Amino acid sequence: MKKLMFIIPIAITLTTLSCSNNSEQATIPEVKEQGKTVVSKNVDVSKFLKLVNSKDGQILDVRTPEEWAKGTIMGAIKMNIFDSDFNTQLNQLDKSQPVYVYCKSGGRSGKAAKIMKELGFTTVYNLNGGIGAWNSAGHETVK
Repeated sequence: MKKLMFIIPIAITLTTLSCSNNSEQATIPEVKEQGKTVVSKNVDVSKFLKLVNSKDGQILDVRTPEEWAKGTIMGAIKMNIFDSDFNTQLNQLDKSQPVYVYCKSGGRSGKAAKIMKELGFTTVYNLNGGIGAWNSAGHETVK
């Protein structure tokens, strides 16, 4: 009986943790800042495509000019994250509109998403795997 009393709470805890371990939810850091909800989320290619096709936001490519020459997502605004005035360039975007940001593989765009959050953007979606994942999924780019 003592063993059962010990095992049941552990089993309940493990079941609760495994059921709530949704990787999609784990990447949604929604926080209240000065009365508004800030969403910064990593999304896969299919979700990013839906967001881009919704035409409800701004597409942002933060790669270098050499990378842009190889192809970008149609309609993307190009801002090189390595430019010394990158933050100033970001301030030209509408902070109240969603931003769909990507780079080559997701690292630089993740940093850009963090900067945008600090600058007061309310909704930022980062493409996991970047343009590489986009291309691997067979989605179109333009030159």
